[in-house]
Amino acid sequence: MRFIAFDLETTGTVPGVDQIVEIGAVRFIDGLPEATFSTLIDPQMPIPPGASAVNGISNDMVKGKPVIESLLEPFSQFCGADPLVAHNAPFDFQFILSDYKKHEFTAPQGIVLDTLPIARKVFPGLANYKLGTLVQHLKIPSSNFHRAEEDATYAGKLFLELLKRISVNGQAPNIANLVALTGKPEVKFPFIERTPKQLDLLSMF
Repeated sequence: MRFIAFDLETTGTVPGVDQIVEIGAVRFIDGLPEATFSTLIDPQMPIPPGASAVNGISNDMVKGKPVIESLLEPFSQFCGADPLVAHNAPFDFQFILSDYKKHEFTAPQGIVLDTLPIARKVFPGLANYKLGTLVQHLKIPSSNFHRAEEDATYAGKLFLELLKRISVNGQAPNIANLVALTGKPEVKFPFIERTPKQLDLLSMF
């Protein structure tokens, strides 16, 4: 199976108000990481100390890094139409969707799958279902958490472990069944079309 695992680090928790400071995405093919898309991002606003305390990303680290509008098209090209996998996917999805809408770039085309509700069904009774807890439960080798590329890699490996446990006779479930297993409607980025900008006549005088 081919899919893109992705994760974001942000300045806070409110899409459209807080900003993305890091994107990490890993393309998995047949169970192995094959390519990465990973970069820090200048959020064009100060990073609150609370956010830095979680992800370790400081204002100095993002100074001079690309801005989000320069990365949306390359990210879409990297993802293509492959399924997108994230842990607590609605958080990451809503954040980057806000930027795709704001800057009017065509978004990735694949269905978004959330490992969180699937893990709750596959591993009932855990104390919590944080990514770190699941990685430790499955004994997936790990080091840092709350950095985008690392967390994307963990999410991809978690997804592979989930697939192993819900496969029948070595056959992984299809996308429709995986969506059904989340207990939520199918999630995809909408088609976003760039609208012509009206000429500011006042600028001509």
